[in-house]
Amino acid sequence: MQDVVEKVYEQVVARNHGEAEFHQAVREVLESLGPVIAKHPHYAEDGLLERIVEPERQIMFRVPWVDDAGAVHVNRGFRIEFNSALGPYKGGLRFHPSVNAGIIKFLGFEQIFKNALTGQGIGGGKGGSDFDPHGRSDAEVMRFCQSFMTELSRHIGPNTDVPAGDIGVGGREIGYLFGQYKRLRNSYDAGVLTGKGLAWGGSLARTQATGYGTVLFAQSMLATKGDSLEGKRVAVSGAGNVAIYAIEKAQQLGAKPITFSDSSGYVVDEAGVDLELLKQVKEVERGRVADYASRRPGARLVTEGRPWDVPVDVALPCATQNELDADSATTLLRNGCAVVAEGANMPSTPEAIEAFHAAGILYAPGKASNAGGVATSALEMEQNAGRTRWDFATAEAKLTGIMADIHDSCVEAAETYGRPGDYVLGANAAGFTRVADVMIAHGIV
Repeated sequence: MQDVVEKVYEQVVARNHGEAEFHQAVREVLESLGPVIAKHPHYAEDGLLERIVEPERQIMFRVPWVDDAGAVHVNRGFRIEFNSALGPYKGGLRFHPSVNAGIIKFLGFEQIFKNALTGQGIGGGKGGSDFDPHGRSDAEVMRFCQSFMTELSRHIGPNTDVPAGDIGVGGREIGYLFGQYKRLRNSYDAGVLTGKGLAWGGSLARTQATGYGTVLFAQSMLATKGDSLEGKRVAVSGAGNVAIYAIEKAQQLGAKPITFSDSSGYVVDEAGVDLELLKQVKEVERGRVADYASRRPGARLVTEGRPWDVPVDVALPCATQNELDADSATTLLRNGCAVVAEGANMPSTPEAIEAFHAAGILYAPGKASNAGGVATSALEMEQNAGRTRWDFATAEAKLTGIMADIHDSCVEAAETYGRPGDYVLGANAAGFTRVADVMIAHGIV
């Protein structure tokens, strides 16, 4: 069976030149599926593996827009509609200079299995642009979003493809995108985008969902060892929604988060993060982590190194892909870290994951531990379909239940395929089998 998996991987590399992140994501999934294919060889029949690694549709388009000085700019837009076996494509839009076809493809591929784990009937997709909203005026962001949606609107819909936010795409951007969609389609399809404002179809707990879910997953992992987050020192990377609300939930569960970061460096606050100040700096002022350090007595800004250099019990990488490498993993382990739960998509390199597995610590891949965001997006779709809105407690309770189910599914699958405690195998096997069974039921399509 390993020969079959290797052949599929080689075809992916040959067809997708230079797309290192996509290659990495595919290899990680395929390599862990060896025990699944050995036990159920029919999954290798009828080209199922070859089909699941190939997007159903790839869309790339020009996005022209005009800045405040009247200059014309041209960016690229992408939407990868990867797999619709379980339902409409679902996945965020990322606006960042690093975006290219390979990045979007890797994110869309991961989204297939993440969405399957939620059990909510949503397929996998992803999109975005190499546009950088940082430093742009609201008017410039609006004009870009309107141009982007002018093309994207042809390809999405509540029962076809439902984008959401990601890095660089928050409530402001979703608002501009939805306004243009509504204008173009002459239809108030609230379910076409998620992450909307509360006044026009958004869901309570959506902003908090990814960060909360990551911490809830870490708590579930610790519970398997008779432990909890109470009293644990926590390192968090990033300073966006995921990081901020991971810090918030960790504090609620009795932990002590002491770091966060952005591209300018990371802050260490040994007294514990002042969440109110962090929210003021990042959410209200759209400032930098340095602004927090300058206003928080005892906090320090570190411009070299990474948050993983600080001795902690728990690490929550919540920034971006491949931010935690082998050296950082070695440092974390040497300093006594016993739990790593990913809040970002594929933030740990293969070498870092290998080190975590060799050390026998609790390690959760992002497709499981950061699934709370897309899970709550699907809950938003459910509320939109019923023209209703739940209170925060109801939405959070549903999120908590989904994260517990995802954790238990990963544990059960890992045990079924002979590697108890291996959350990578568990997540990939559970997600893959759910999608593969439906693909088989649908025939060769």
